[in-house]
Amino acid sequence: MSNETTVAHAAATDEPARLEKQAAGVSRHSFSAQVAWTLAARVLMAANSVLTGIVVARWLGAEGMGTLAVLSVTVAYAVQIGSLGLASANTYFIAQDGRRLGPAATNALVFGLCGGTALAVLTLVFASSVSQVFGDVPPRLVAVAALSIPFQLLTLLGLNIFLAVGRVARFNLLDTLAQTLLPVNAVVALIILGAGLRALITLNTAASVAVCVVVVWLVARHVRREGEAGGWRVDTALFASMMRYGVKIHAQTVASLLLFRVDLLVVKYFRGAAEAGVYAVASQVALMLMLLPGVIATLLFPRIAAAQDERATFACLVTRHTAFIMLLICLAAVPAVFALPLLYGRQFADATAQALILLPGVFLVSVAGVLSQHFSGTGLPVALPLFWVAALVLNTALNFALVPVLGARGAALSSCVSYALVCALVALYFRARTGNSLRAAFVLRGPELRALLSVKRLGIFSR
Repeated sequence: MSNETTVAHAAATDEPARLEKQAAGVSRHSFSAQVAWTLAARVLMAANSVLTGIVVARWLGAEGMGTLAVLSVTVAYAVQIGSLGLASANTYFIAQDGRRLGPAATNALVFGLCGGTALAVLTLVFASSVSQVFGDVPPRLVAVAALSIPFQLLTLLGLNIFLAVGRVARFNLLDTLAQTLLPVNAVVALIILGAGLRALITLNTAASVAVCVVVVWLVARHVRREGEAGGWRVDTALFASMMRYGVKIHAQTVASLLLFRVDLLVVKYFRGAAEAGVYAVASQVALMLMLLPGVIATLLFPRIAAAQDERATFACLVTRHTAFIMLLICLAAVPAVFALPLLYGRQFADATAQALILLPGVFLVSVAGVLSQHFSGTGLPVALPLFWVAALVLNTALNFALVPVLGARGAALSSCVSYALVCALVALYFRARTGNSLRAAFVLRGPELRALLSVKRLGIFSR
């Protein structure tokens, strides 16, 4: 029996069954292939990140690892916060109408150059005026890292344009290239040259510039080839519409970014660079486990934006498969995290306990992230960003209460509770707005489960 037939028999009535059957069949193989290739790219990127961390930890110790992590988080915050949601707005508006490509790309280029430069300056001012946040991180290192901000912002905007026009392979290739240069730089700077952290950060900044140049060139070439895409011109009306959408998704993006990483800064502030370095490893494990749902959410977003499926049929189908697979991944991670001290050294022994505390929250927030793409792709109601803001407020309060007492384990517990809150809010809101039951969104149906376990068909993830 085909997957479409089994889904139809599992539905409660004929009409929902017909709609779900249609959603399951629309570009299913294309979506599955994109998920597979994007996941492979993200796994490679994660491996590069782990390799970089191991090299830095072995050659510079926990303190060097903590300093690099703080600088990386600072730059990531600046880029994500400073994008003002324009990257996601590019994907949303271009996916809806390809004729917006040229004007949207022009707006992004101007915004990236001007806004990125301002962000770099603001980061330096912040680092000098609130020096206690960075502790003993030398100002020169902050300055070198800040130079990469405008280039990373342009890269982010360009990659989202490729995602919007369906050039997923190019999106993956360029994203992987940027991450692959990091372990190469670590080996060159620390092992071959025998230099220190400043040399490594300088090479990373140079790599950001090089990748940005390639991305901008490829976007420009694509715009030239698409004659119907409006050409190179600034469109202020389009920019205003995009920013109205961007403000909403920006609040959600910033809140989620802070939710995932602010605990590291709190640990650094209260417990020092060494403990922050250990917690950075545990956090890295959590982020690695979110790779698959992150990939699925990334690819689901432009599809929902293009289809405007108000019934959320496709979102439900994808989310319940994601929930099942994430459950297996998190269970498999339990014994795996005990190998962390062997990889990073005895200084990182407590990373195992910290990672175990994070696991339940990782599962819940991963599933919520996929389900919430239904709202991101259909206009994004204000309630969604508010959910993430509420979780961030709770997480920050818990961190300041628990980290001084429990250290990094307190940060892990704070994050786990906050992730669970996000999942509960998104799930209940989804049920209220779409009329779908939580079971329809999260629990695999019998035929789908049998198909997955038999490996004869993989539902939405079939090849």
